Amino acid sequence: MATVVLIGTLDTKGPELGYLRDRLRALGLDTLLVDSGILGEPLGIAPDIDHAEVASYGGTTIEDLQRAGSRGRAVHGMREALKRLTATLYAEGRLDAAVSMGGAEGAVMGAAAMMALPVGVPKVLVSPIASGHHYFDPLVGTKDMVVIHSVVDILGLNPIACTIFDNVAAALKGMLEYGHGLPKPGGPDRFVAMTMLGNTTASVMAAKGRLEEAGYEAVIFHSNGVGGPAMEELAAAGQFVGVIDFTTNEVYDPLVGGIHDGGPRRLTEVGRLGLPQVVVPGCIDFSVWNTGTVPTELEGRPVYDHNPEYILVRASRDEMIQLGYIFAEKLDGARAPVVVAVPTRGLSIPNVPGGPFWNPEADSAYLETLRREIRSDIPVRTFEYHVNEPAFGREVAELFLELMKSYGSKETP
Repeated sequence: MATVVLIGTLDTKGPELGYLRDRLRALGLDTLLVDSGILGEPLGIAPDIDHAEVASYGGTTIEDLQRAGSRGRAVHGMREALKRLTATLYAEGRLDAAVSMGGAEGAVMGAAAMMALPVGVPKVLVSPIASGHHYFDPLVGTKDMVVIHSVVDILGLNPIACTIFDNVAAALKGMLEYGHGLPKPGGPDRFVAMTMLGNTTASVMAAKGRLEEAGYEAVIFHSNGVGGPAMEELAAAGQFVGVIDFTTNEVYDPLVGGIHDGGPRRLTEVGRLGLPQVVVPGCIDFSVWNTGTVPTELEGRPVYDHNPEYILVRASRDEMIQLGYIFAEKLDGARAPVVVAVPTRGLSIPNVPGGPFWNPEADSAYLETLRREIRSDIPVRTFEYHVNEPAFGREVAELFLELMKSYGSKETP
């Protein structure tokens, strides 16, 4: 019988989690109820793992968390303990799926706990903060979370709440009965990770087609600040034989505070893992912002209305030079072959002659810096194409196929 782990603050959400537990049991699922509450005792329900035991997974005690001095520190400590608990339960075969219900703190703690689980393990988060007015990174991270807006707050078993809870139970039953975990890598499959945005779609599609002709299958990630890190996590799990990092804009956004921030380790992990890779500076010439949120220090720069929700802001020449240094530093640590492929007729859709981002001097400054600073055995190849030309995508795919041959992969047709 599959086991669903339920996570929640039983001192405030005991009856609601009890209702969901009973619905899961009625559908033939086993349950394990985890109390993530910190201050109070469970309301009318007994957990299978109480909050004192949970705290011990974080190397602390529930009393220490209660005396942490602030709500934020207490929640942080419980969140870290929950992450270790769920990972342990999964490793021991005691967790087949997980669900968490909570308000702000409860949702953040439960989501973090479920993010410790691999892709493919069903994970459902139910919360009133799961709406478009809230930042979603703490609720989703880089994992395949199912996020359900509770509509009403989680306090009481009214018809609206019970309808949502019943459907959550049915969703978990369906995922466990008809879904499956992520297959282990290996065998004849040869998967290649690629990064893409709308600005590089045509080119990436062409590269994907050429890889398929050669017997590889491309797995595409949207480089929106989450896709790149997710790709790198799955590369670390052994899912790919190599990487074409075609759209590396997630390296630039951290410099100016844009929303496509791939974090400090972006562009280092694949090289550290020893996977062959082709790297393209696709879309590094802009940062991404929610419309109406561009900071005053970037005002006056060329902008491009990508759609009604997002606006793109051009990188300056100095920032392009800085990116040259950053790319060189990050790629210098690679333990497997790397080739950098640079299109010289524009790095994004608005970066064309007459377009708002056309600035060949700034782009050349990036290229010159990269060539000067990068490790001498890492080739930097230039191509007289725009980044989104299908012909460029095919050239990049050919570079990757050559790389794989030299790396000892089996011959490609």
